[in-house]
Amino acid sequence: MLSPACPGLARVVFSPLIGQNLDYPKTRKADQVDDYHGIKVADPYRWLEDDNSAETLAWVKAENQVTFDYLQKIPYRSQLKQRLEELYNYPKYGIPSRSGAYYLWSKNDGLQNQSVLYVQKGLEGTPRVLIDPNQLSSDGTVRLMDGEPSRDGRYFAYYLSSGGSDWLEGHVLEIETGTVLKDDLKWLKVTGLAWFGDGFFYSRYDAPEGGHDLSSRNEGHKVYFHRLGAPQSDDRLIYEDKAHPQRFHTVQTTEDERFAILTVSERGQGKDGNALFFSDLSRHETAFTPIVADVTDDRFQVIDNIGDRFLILTNKNAPNGRVALYDPRHDTWKDVVPETTDTLSSVSTQGGKLFVTYTKDVTSHPYVYSLDGKMENPIALPGPGTASGFGGRREDTNAFYAYSSFNYPSTIFRYDIASGKSALFRESAIKGFKAEDYETAQVFYTSKDGTRVPMFLVFKRGLKLDGSNPTLLYAYGGFNITVPPEFNPLRLALLEQGFVYASANIRGGGEYGEKWHQAGMKLKKQNVFDDFIAAAEWLIANKYTSPAKLAISGGSNGGLLVGAVINQRPDLFRAAVPQVGVMDMLRFQKFTIGWNWIADYGSSDNPDEFQTLYRYSPLHNIRQGVKYPATLITTADHDDRVVPAHSFKYAAALQEKASHANPVLIRIDTQSGHGASNTSKALDTAADIYAFLMYNLGVTPRLP
Repeated sequence: MLSPACPGLARVVFSPLIGQNLDYPKTRKADQVDDYHGIKVADPYRWLEDDNSAETLAWVKAENQVTFDYLQKIPYRSQLKQRLEELYNYPKYGIPSRSGAYYLWSKNDGLQNQSVLYVQKGLEGTPRVLIDPNQLSSDGTVRLMDGEPSRDGRYFAYYLSSGGSDWLEGHVLEIETGTVLKDDLKWLKVTGLAWFGDGFFYSRYDAPEGGHDLSSRNEGHKVYFHRLGAPQSDDRLIYEDKAHPQRFHTVQTTEDERFAILTVSERGQGKDGNALFFSDLSRHETAFTPIVADVTDDRFQVIDNIGDRFLILTNKNAPNGRVALYDPRHDTWKDVVPETTDTLSSVSTQGGKLFVTYTKDVTSHPYVYSLDGKMENPIALPGPGTASGFGGRREDTNAFYAYSSFNYPSTIFRYDIASGKSALFRESAIKGFKAEDYETAQVFYTSKDGTRVPMFLVFKRGLKLDGSNPTLLYAYGGFNITVPPEFNPLRLALLEQGFVYASANIRGGGEYGEKWHQAGMKLKKQNVFDDFIAAAEWLIANKYTSPAKLAISGGSNGGLLVGAVINQRPDLFRAAVPQVGVMDMLRFQKFTIGWNWIADYGSSDNPDEFQTLYRYSPLHNIRQGVKYPATLITTADHDDRVVPAHSFKYAAALQEKASHANPVLIRIDTQSGHGASNTSKALDTAADIYAFLMYNLGVTPRLP
């Protein structure tokens, strides 16, 4: 039953589904108007920001009813869900790590809601379950997010998330017996678990105001030390900065536990880098000594210590990254791995070596170096793709890494450090999947300003370039994040129906280092949208698809991308799926840790940045009566990163103003967050998105 706030289904809108009209809830409009530097901006759906109000809850219920009524009438929706389950139902393995006598690794048998953490003694030992998150909640939405074994391999500290929230709860267990200890830590966020002796460092906020833990602004990040067996109330405050409430403070310890490393960042003030400090724990130092005293746009990460010196990965004076050795006694820096023309994407130490991975045209190229910077040998991969892992203990003789590509399922390899040889360790077998049935190609296209942009294409072998192929174009374009070529079994449900999948590596990401990132930040954000539009135009010009067969999707910053682009070029796409998107560019900084994104976006508090944000903000640039693509907006009730109010307000505005020639729906999940909180929810969401895309692109799938 609808509340008085949503009194009825007021507008009848044509839908392509035979015999069905879409009746959108009439969303109340308020008279809220804000003044930004002399410009009046209406915000009639401000009330939807209160996710706890009865009016908002009634609106959510009404919108979901319209959406799921639409989706359940797609005739092949349930068969598509079944096909996704078949494709996803195979064992998936995590990369093993060693601590003391134990190896820890994760495995999902296929359709388990959460992966299970296993432990075994040595590589030949018998595995046993250490943590099974599937047993921690009735709906399978409690997730094991991360953890860290103690140096001696006796304890494992870990944190859990419930219902998709970014809030974490910390616990400790004894590895030998699996006994969970009484340690219980709450309100952790943006944190590591850094062991030192009989305890560890972690970061947290004060408890938020009751009832608003999923939306209230997070400020006052603090570092504590927790001693095993003690209540959280006894934890010792290590570091806080009351003068800068929007700074992040995290601590790591070096492998030998001699040093604590404090990293301080302040993206809320528009600075993209960090400051760096150390404390010599062997001398019982309680104060931190600066390595880099001030937060700037340069980034610094301690990889390891060599005695009393530090190996540091940085982009200072090196947009593509370099590794330097810092000597605090003399305050000197010496390059160990100098900057090259390729992007230095990751560095770690293990077995007395440096493992250095470069990204070249978006694909991984890992190498082994000596600690003094001599390149010893490359690590051969099965082909162009993505490698991750490496890194471990100084006494390790083996390194483990995962390799994946668009048509190569994630596979674990064991690298022998002495011989420099890799061997298959664990592979994933997907029933019925044949890599040779699909082709992967990397192309380069020209954006509006002449910039050369890479894009991967994946499709069934024998594709005809006649402009008739249904195509899904995806991108992210922000926060220095690279979108690599990786395998996704769910994508096969599209590819086997003749879809082309296109992944555009647009500016704003980290594909070509910091310059590529900065070319899509703040006042230059329009480059990101131009790159995405140019990708669509290239696909059409080269006969892969046509506007009637082209869909786009993206999540989070990618949801912003989709919303901005369909405002600017609604004629170019048939369907769009903005997922958990940042849609209100004038108020994003007012919720949870949204202020952290100012470094990438800028802020409406700044007059120049306001002008740019206002020009592309998805919420504020919807035009009355325009024929927008068929649009399925997705969000979730426990998304406390990009709060669902972004999608709520955007959906209400788009339903109000769009021509209604195409459906505008919002799918609001429960007990889920910025990403799906379990496998079942991930499959449900994928099935609904794929069914929506297929129906609106005119694809009738042939399903087993």
